[in-house]
Amino acid sequence: MLNISLPRFPVTLACLMLLSGAGHGAPDPFKMDRRVPVPRPVSQEPMAAPCQPPSADTLLTLTQVVDEALCHNPRTREAWANARAQASLAGVAQAAYLPSLNASLGIGRRYSEMEGNNQNAEQNTASLTLSYLLYDFGGRAANLENSRQLLEALLATQDATRQNVFLSALQAFYQVHATEAAVQAARESEQAAQESFKAAEARYLAGAATPADKLQAQTAYSQAMLNRIKAEGNFKNAQGVLANVMGRDAYTPVRLMPIEARFPEQRFEQNLETLVAMAKARRPDLLAAEARYKAAQASIAAVRAEGMPALSLGITPSYQSLDGVSSQTGSLGLTLNIPLFTGFANSYQIRAAEARLEASAAQREQLAQQVALDVWQAYQNLITATHALRTTADLLASALASEQVALGRYKAGVGNILDLLNAQSALANARLQRIQSAFDWHIARASLAQAMGQMDKRLLDTPLPVDTNAGPARNTP
Repeated sequence: MLNISLPRFPVTLACLMLLSGAGHGAPDPFKMDRRVPVPRPVSQEPMAAPCQPPSADTLLTLTQVVDEALCHNPRTREAWANARAQASLAGVAQAAYLPSLNASLGIGRRYSEMEGNNQNAEQNTASLTLSYLLYDFGGRAANLENSRQLLEALLATQDATRQNVFLSALQAFYQVHATEAAVQAARESEQAAQESFKAAEARYLAGAATPADKLQAQTAYSQAMLNRIKAEGNFKNAQGVLANVMGRDAYTPVRLMPIEARFPEQRFEQNLETLVAMAKARRPDLLAAEARYKAAQASIAAVRAEGMPALSLGITPSYQSLDGVSSQTGSLGLTLNIPLFTGFANSYQIRAAEARLEASAAQREQLAQQVALDVWQAYQNLITATHALRTTADLLASALASEQVALGRYKAGVGNILDLLNAQSALANARLQRIQSAFDWHIARASLAQAMGQMDKRLLDTPLPVDTNAGPARNTP
């Protein structure tokens, strides 16, 4: 009796959790190994109904925004579905290690005529055919390894998609807060411009200012109104982008929890070689490229095996009944299939597989270089954003003091309108630069984490360091 040892199904096929059963009695590839953790939303807090959107009146935190994006963004579902499809194809490759069994049934009548002697007999047949591939020079193993590595690549791609959605949600969240703060700053600038216009108009009516002063102040006021209108439009657009990232329609209102303004205390000076090494070990897109390279290697072995002999076991019991007379037969044997000449098709297939392997190696090397560049640029952007955030704090304080002095001098009649308008313009720019630097800092921090393949909940714990001296921000749907 033959004893065939079947290889253990790959561990990586359990990396995803199916929402429904595999069906049709087939083993579910994802459920054959429980050692790989099931992907979960970012939030670590217990949820009564996972992936259920909160009510419309709920003020969403950053964690809730990211959770909803990961659950409902179509990109994450597409990546998950692609991985499930490849898991099934890996199951097809695994099936080559099992025998195939076919049944055949036949019912009919047999007629014959010979020298006036007619015969009419009922004929029934039944047979079973068992076929078992015993040896094929590693073809099955190569095909299974190819499917397994392609699944690894899709799992890594799914992780990369998840991190991209994570970053998009985080960026959209801070963009909403940044544009809202810009609206508040624009309103403050508009109020200051209005006050200057009223002061210029009062001095003009009193004969202490020229018409040019009044017109310049009026122009600055109109420009401040236009800036406020544009800022409000940018805020609405940012809300639409956030709703889209969360898997909602763009017109769906999204209300966010106010965030605390706090200066970042973290230091980011680290060894770049260490960061690059960590990124190359963790980046999911690089892991996917490595898996595709290994799949290409297995593909060469599979193509080579197609040109080698294959040994199969066949068992065929059969039953036949002819006009009440029954008979039973059967066969048991080995079949050796030797491909002698295929028109050089196998040789060309091997060359094509080797070329694909070389292309995969080049893609892997190119991506490894890109990972190093991504880490370098993200690190430098974070250092720049950190310094800019510290500098804009001083810039805003000095611009605010300058504007107050210029306004007081103009109202006292010892200053001119140009000095006041320049100070107000500098203050408006300082507010916007402060807001933009805070936004840039968080995005640079998240971009460095993505470049290293480390998008996780730690990015959600540091509040946005915004301080525009324009009062507390409030979200409006």
